[in-house]
Amino acid sequence: MIKVLVLVGTRPEAIKMAPIIKELKSSAEYEVTVCSTSQHKEMLQQVFDFFGITSDFDLQVMEANQSLSSLTSKIITQLTDVLTQVKPEWIIVQGDTTTAMAGALAAFYQKIKIAHVEAGLRSHDLYSPFPEEMNRAVISKIATCHFCPTERAVNNLKRENITTNVFNVGNTVVDSVLEGISIIQKGFDSEYVSFFDKIDFEKKIILVTCHRRESFGEPFVNICKALVEIVNSLPDFIIVYPVHLNPNILTNAKRYLVHPRIYLIEPLSYPHLLWFLNKSELVLTDSGGIQEEAPSLNKPVLVLREVTERMEGVDAGTAILVGTDTQRIVRETLQLISDSKQYKKIAHASNPYGDGKTAQRIASILKEL
Repeated sequence: MIKVLVLVGTRPEAIKMAPIIKELKSSAEYEVTVCSTSQHKEMLQQVFDFFGITSDFDLQVMEANQSLSSLTSKIITQLTDVLTQVKPEWIIVQGDTTTAMAGALAAFYQKIKIAHVEAGLRSHDLYSPFPEEMNRAVISKIATCHFCPTERAVNNLKRENITTNVFNVGNTVVDSVLEGISIIQKGFDSEYVSFFDKIDFEKKIILVTCHRRESFGEPFVNICKALVEIVNSLPDFIIVYPVHLNPNILTNAKRYLVHPRIYLIEPLSYPHLLWFLNKSELVLTDSGGIQEEAPSLNKPVLVLREVTERMEGVDAGTAILVGTDTQRIVRETLQLISDSKQYKKIAHASNPYGDGKTAQRIASILKEL
């Protein structure tokens, strides 16, 4: 059996790793250990519970106001103990988090093979997103195997002379969305509506998520001003914004987003987020994961960033890059809502991120390496 340790730290990682964990565990050819750093403790656990996954190790590394350097060193130190105990042949890390980068380094120091899921994403700006662009570049330099979500990601690695064991497999986020919607549809819509009993579901919904470090300060204030102007211009719409608990976001959101049709709610569990995505007319987000999830549900995406490493969506027509300028956000949003032909074109553009079979491809490839 092939011994594999799957490392997960944040909710997006859990969402994208869940199909891989389940696929590997269903195979007689793999012995799977799941290790959580709990970089996002409660939010990560919600995803595991939803998909029926348990972790074998939990490093519980987070502390309030912890620096990146402290977090990185803590993950490397504690994970090294786990790797020494488990002695896996492979470690699988996902994306560009501090958990993924530090986990890859810990494995590299012990000469354990590294499989990088969602490899090859690049914004080509080392400080945007920060620290994610550096994290993913570091992982690419030391990974044994690179599971890329798109051909663009493959080409990014080629430009860095990384060509060995590079595979275009699609993105597991599509696997998770399709399975998640299937699970949700077995329940009742009324249960979700009653959970959000203060929200006026007679109106159309614009879902907003915004949390990146690069948006802290003036960019986020500009986004808030745009949201108020948008909802003032659209009396038949409401804005639902699950606000990240980081005080850099939460404080300004409560200060600037005071409006009877803007609902600031607590961060959503994964199934509730999928349910809201499915009910929304469109999404304004700086989240990489939602840029990939929304097209699977035929929802147009306006990206609240100056650059994105997910240009496949922009190129395919599923997303529009609008940045953080107030007037541009307002203009693009109102134009999309008022132009039904353009809306349908974006909503029904082909999803560039996969077909829901990525986890199967990864499990098949890994056993051959």
